[in-house]
Amino acid sequence: MRDTLLATALLGLAACVPVVGEEEAGIPTRLQGNWALTALDCEGGAAAKGLMRVGETTVQFYESRAVLGEVHERDASRIRASFAFEGEGQTWQSDMVLDGQDGGDTLIRRTYGNTDLPGPLKYTRCG
Repeated sequence: MRDTLLATALLGLAACVPVVGEEEAGIPTRLQGNWALTALDCEGGAAAKGLMRVGETTVQFYESRAVLGEVHERDASRIRASFAFEGEGQTWQSDMVLDGQDGGDTLIRRTYGNTDLPGPLKYTRCG
């Protein structure tokens, strides 16, 4: 009887613990999609050098790709994490912040370490 009560109590506690789903494991869904530095980037082709494609665990740029590593901070519209970059025959590690703003129409990207970016970059969601 005591074992049954203990098992029931443990099952009840397990039901209270939130299950970590795919949404919580990767880049927030609100940040996923195609983002542009200029209007021409959304059109694709050779002129789309400022296009950034954000997936569940990857961020793709014109000549490089970043794979999500350790997540440091995360909520529904922001992530700060380590990424493994690869492009033009080179590999490197950098921390990156993707911060959704303006109701999901704007994304600010900041990259720290191993980067030559001058500062934050402001992207607009492609339609």
